[in-house]
Amino acid sequence: MVTIGGVEIACEEAGPEEPAGTVVLAHAGVADMRMWDHQFAALSRRHRVIRYDWRGYGRSGDPEGEVCHYEDLLALMDAMKIERAALIGCSMGGAYAVEAALAAPERVAALALISSGLAGHRWPQEMLDQARDRVHSSVPPDRLARYRAGAAGHVDPADVRAMAEAHTLWQVAGPGRGRDALSDEVWAAAVEMCRLVFERSWTGPRSAERHLDPPAATRLPEITAPTLVVNGLSDVPGIQEVSGLLASGIPGARRLDLPDTGHLAPLERPAEVSAALTAFLSEVFT
Repeated sequence: MVTIGGVEIACEEAGPEEPAGTVVLAHAGVADMRMWDHQFAALSRRHRVIRYDWRGYGRSGDPEGEVCHYEDLLALMDAMKIERAALIGCSMGGAYAVEAALAAPERVAALALISSGLAGHRWPQEMLDQARDRVHSSVPPDRLARYRAGAAGHVDPADVRAMAEAHTLWQVAGPGRGRDALSDEVWAAAVEMCRLVFERSWTGPRSAERHLDPPAATRLPEITAPTLVVNGLSDVPGIQEVSGLLASGIPGARRLDLPDTGHLAPLERPAEVSAALTAFLSEVFT
């Protein structure tokens, strides 16, 4: 544990005695640091690797008041005495890595952005409608409103699991695939992480998120770090659009499309993702 802004942040570290550079892994908003199990082991053969849980996620403490995740990421690097690192982020973890690269470019050796979000980007209405129809409808609207407001005296575990399973089916498997697209192991891991996300969100203290200003979506040409964009071709189309924006907007960015892959490629295609990241980092840390 390291303490950042009065909150205990859970992190893990591995690597050889003489590492070829440092890597920080930032998880997705529907997961926690466990999604990186394969990459944490694979990349730490050559590099110093740190993975962590955002505040309010996994084993980290609860957020309260204002939360700024990219500042937490940079503060974690300070606490771990990391001057410069390659940042690998999935989903909103990718968005926070991008914000860190804009806020402190001298500290970011490279970016790998997997099914990434992008702060300041407006999700298309079609995507929001699909999430409402396929995910939010899994819990009765009156109860869901109370849960989100933190006004429910009791959160039904069945509602938490229903929401987690619906979200995993829609996003992790992908809107065009079914439950059988994911192995039992991947399904169970994804649902359990997502279940914990909703449980903590609905029962923990209220918080508000602050992003970089001006927003990252308007500043992609400023990024100078070598960048790899990884996109799952079965992911939600609105998220795939962000992969396109990142790949075209960041100077020199490379794009890797993974067929038959949803939102959590590091979990669903662990060997392929680890191999792609290993190859990318071998160029960064020559």
